Amino acid sequence: MPEPRVLVLTPDYPPAAGGIQLLVGRIVEHMSRLRPRVLTIDGPGASAYDDARDLDVLRVRSRAGHRPAIGALNALALTQAARLRPAAVLSAHIVTAPAAAVVGAALRVPMVQYLHAKEVGAHPALAAFAVRRADGVVAVSRYTRDLALAAGADPGRVHLISPGVDIPHRSGRGGRAARPTVLTVARVGERYKGHDVVLRALALIRIRVPDVEWVVIGDGPLRPVLQRAARDQGLQDCVRFLGTISDAERDRCLQSAHVFTMPSRIPAGGFAGEGFGIVYLEAGAHGLPVVAGDEGGALDAVVPGVTGLLVDPRNHIAVAEAIAELLLDRSRGQAIGAAGARRAREFAWPSVSHRVEDLLLELIDQSAWSARSRPAASRRRMRYAGRGP
Repeated sequence: MPEPRVLVLTPDYPPAAGGIQLLVGRIVEHMSRLRPRVLTIDGPGASAYDDARDLDVLRVRSRAGHRPAIGALNALALTQAARLRPAAVLSAHIVTAPAAAVVGAALRVPMVQYLHAKEVGAHPALAAFAVRRADGVVAVSRYTRDLALAAGADPGRVHLISPGVDIPHRSGRGGRAARPTVLTVARVGERYKGHDVVLRALALIRIRVPDVEWVVIGDGPLRPVLQRAARDQGLQDCVRFLGTISDAERDRCLQSAHVFTMPSRIPAGGFAGEGFGIVYLEAGAHGLPVVAGDEGGALDAVVPGVTGLLVDPRNHIAVAEAIAELLLDRSRGQAIGAAGARRAREFAWPSVSHRVEDLLLELIDQSAWSARSRPAASRRRMRYAGRGP
C-alpha cells in the first residue's frame, strides 16, 4: 500500500536561512512513511536546491513582495489539494493556516499546525484561528506550548516536539583555537538575540581573559550599530563580525570556539523571543558549552549546569561571569561540551521527523475511522471559493 500523501505548506524552506527553514526542510527530508508535497515560496538558489534532492516541491514566485507571495501560496494550496486529495495537511507557519483549515474541513482530513513563538505575538488573531482550527498543534518548546494554550488551543491537541540537529561527523574534541574564543550564531536583526548584552559583557570578560575574542556569525541591520559600539568601547580588536557564511565555515567556527553564547530574552510584552533555539543544540553537537538566557525556549534546549549555563539575559555582568568561568576552567567547559554532544544525539533529525510522522499518521487513522463511521449522505464533496475562511 502506498504511503499516505501529506501536503506541507510553508513560507519558510531551504535554501533560505533560518531556524524554521531548517526545521521544515529536515522534517520533510527524513519522512519515510508519508509522501510529502511541499508548497513554498521561490527564492535565490531554490531551483538548484530542489534539483539536488528527490523531493516533491512546488514554489510560488515572490517578485511582488512577501505578502502577495503568502496569498499566492495559500491559493496554490487550495488548487493542489483539490488535485492531490492528501490524507493530511501540515501548516508549518500560521500564515498558511487559512488554506490549511479550508483543505482540512473540505476534505475532512486532519490539519496540523506548527507553532514556533515569535509569530504568536506578531499575529495574535491569526495564531488563535490557527490553533483552534487545528486537529493537532506542534509546539517546539514548553514556552511555545504555553503560548498555544493562551491563544485558545485545546490542551489535548497540543504536542511538544522539539526541533532537531544535524550530528557532525567529527566529535567536538580537539581543534580548538589557541585564542579563547566565544561564538554567537544568530541573525543580527532582532535585539532579543542578546548581541548588545554580550558586547557589554565583553569588556568585563577581557579583564579576566585578556586575549578573548568574540566571533559573530550572521548579518542584519543591527550589525553596523554593534560594530560602531565595539569601536567606541575600544573592543574592535577582540570582536570579529563574519556576516553570512557557508554552513561548512560555520561548522569550522563551532569546532574551533570554546564557548557558545546567545543570551536571548523575551521582549517587552511577553511574546516572541526564542521559540526553542536550534543553535544551542548545534553548539552542543560540536562539543561547545553554552551560555544562554534563563527564559523562553532555551529552557528546553539547554540543561542548566549540564549542557550549559542559564543566566539572566538582561544582566551583562551575569553573562560575563558565566562566559569567563567556562573560558578559565577548561576542564569544566569540556565536560559540559561533552554532555551537550551526548544530548544532541537524542535530537537527531531522523528521530524528530519520526515523531512528527507518528502524530500525522495517528490523526490520519482517526480521521479514516471517523469517515467510515459517518453515513454516506453526510460526506461532503470538496468545494473551493478560492478564499480562506
